[in-house]
Amino acid sequence: MPEAIHTRCCIAGGGPAGMMLGLLLARAGVNVIVLEKHGDFLRDFRGDTVHPSTLEIMHELGLLESFLQRPHDEVRELSVNISDRVVKVANFSRLKTQCKFIAMMPQWDFLDFLRDEAVLYPNFRLIQNAKVDALLEDSERVTGVHVTTPDGTLLVHADLVIGADGRHSTVREAAGLQVHNLGAPIDVLWLRLPTAAGDPSSTGARLDAGQFFVMLHRGTYWQCAYVIAKGGIEKIHAAGLPAFHAELSRIAPMFADRVSSLQSWDDIKLLSVSVDRLEQWWKPGLLCIGDAAHAMSPVGGIGINLAIQDAVATANILALSLANPAIDPLALTPFLAKVQTRRLFPTRVTQAAQVTIQDRILVPVVNRTQDKPLSVPWPLRLLNLIPLLRGIPAYAVGVGVRPEHVYSPATARQADRTAVD
Repeated sequence: MPEAIHTRCCIAGGGPAGMMLGLLLARAGVNVIVLEKHGDFLRDFRGDTVHPSTLEIMHELGLLESFLQRPHDEVRELSVNISDRVVKVANFSRLKTQCKFIAMMPQWDFLDFLRDEAVLYPNFRLIQNAKVDALLEDSERVTGVHVTTPDGTLLVHADLVIGADGRHSTVREAAGLQVHNLGAPIDVLWLRLPTAAGDPSSTGARLDAGQFFVMLHRGTYWQCAYVIAKGGIEKIHAAGLPAFHAELSRIAPMFADRVSSLQSWDDIKLLSVSVDRLEQWWKPGLLCIGDAAHAMSPVGGIGINLAIQDAVATANILALSLANPAIDPLALTPFLAKVQTRRLFPTRVTQAAQVTIQDRILVPVVNRTQDKPLSVPWPLRLLNLIPLLRGIPAYAVGVGVRPEHVYSPATARQADRTAVD
């Protein structure tokens, strides 16, 4: 017989949205289980940006100082290299936040930190190697999830299921929630290149005719993103790996003597970009947040920020009710709609901006022939000429539309109780 357990809230997915929500609900006294299909958080090609708005949340939780003790880089200004001309586009120094920078930290370190804080609450449980296969439902609502683990089948019965399992969400598919696809004309190739003495330590991007290349410094190696037209991977494969090496060397000459470290196509991962959102994020007993509710473009690296903001809003709206066992699960339904109402506007605005950038900047760049250098667009020239204007994109990227603040309640942590005892 399958093992069966019960919890007040079950979160499918141990990414930024799931782990942050798990921490916030546990902090509020809610019995919560987070299910993560992998055995750890060590996955390549996940976003590394922890934005000022997320750092503000860490401050509100009293965790900022310990969080920043973990290895990270601080990006206080964003610039882009267009045809070998450096253009400054964003400066975070004027933000009214505790941290006036983006913290560059591997996502697995960020998730490890959230886990380490969450397990201090006795009502939090993380189950890894736990793959959600299907939903459990009765005639009124979603009642839990069917899970496959190395030890067999697990039935997790829950008063509320949260789908936080990413853009390829099993939960939202199983729930039959309708997806509105906004379209994405680009894909991204992710790859690693070694560092060398004398390399700059900053994150940056390089644009030229037919090429858009992003470089994230991770200490011992560079995590790089090469933007291509949607479906363009077959053409790149047909040209061969040496031709791809030559393209990388042209757009980023500093890597010319290192591209040979990419010895096969297995060293280059394709991220198929999608931009979509659910028409309705919930049904009785179920709520989707983060990429499960709205897949974001990698433009601006703000998908993680949106996911964290979703988690904070969800906790603000639901924590008190979930912490009260006398409240019937069906009575939670109106609060699920409130979460969508709260988060839909920033999602729409952000996705509209991303689609505009994709269509008007990225697509012309990647489709442009290489017969002449790329000129700097006039909005970027304006940002470069008037430093004060760089605060606008800094706010858009670093804080975003309708930033959330922590209003969910807090109970004593396990460590605090131990000290009291």
